[in-house]
Amino acid sequence: MNDCEVWGVQPPGRGRRVAEEPITTMPALVAAIADEVELIPPYALFGHSLGAAVAYEVALALRMRGREPPLRLYLSAHEAPHLHHPDPSLPLLDDALLLAELEQQYGAVPEELRDDPEWRALVFPALRADLRILATYQPSPAAPLSCPIVVMGGTEDTTVTAEDLAAWRTYTTDAFELRMFAGGHFYFREHQQDIERNFAADLARLAR
Repeated sequence: MNDCEVWGVQPPGRGRRVAEEPITTMPALVAAIADEVELIPPYALFGHSLGAAVAYEVALALRMRGREPPLRLYLSAHEAPHLHHPDPSLPLLDDALLLAELEQQYGAVPEELRDDPEWRALVFPALRADLRILATYQPSPAAPLSCPIVVMGGTEDTTVTAEDLAAWRTYTTDAFELRMFAGGHFYFREHQQDIERNFAADLARLAR
């Protein structure tokens, strides 16, 4: 993606911000992104899994603030908001049960997460915060967005079906596209270059 700059959002509790208290609610996370991230048009938003719901809610928040909409909203591996069914028990499981549940839903977790208590102590607070965001997420009632939406997913994802993804169609008044890739919930690990080429071609065309 030589013609695009890629910026990642790093919420509190992760990476260089690991010492900060993680955010545990969707409204607080969306407000922090809308307040602190400088989005200079033209831009696009991308989110995977929980990040897809965050990207959608950020797009709504930016519209409420009168900001320029994204050229395109890319949403990956998350059902349409009206199909979201939170599981409040998940963030309350102890480490062993939580690992087992994550492996059952999403596939094998990194070995160091299973075998290294210090690594788990570092990673799990942010993970549990994300799960609390999902468990308490109530989609914002809002009119459809005006930007194109591209929804992506894995054909073998057992947590989000193609029908769940296709249901995003009603969330935009502009173009909608569903792109499926071979693989599970983290299908992009095997298709990174293909996805990046798709992004670059899309954005170059829209920018023109």
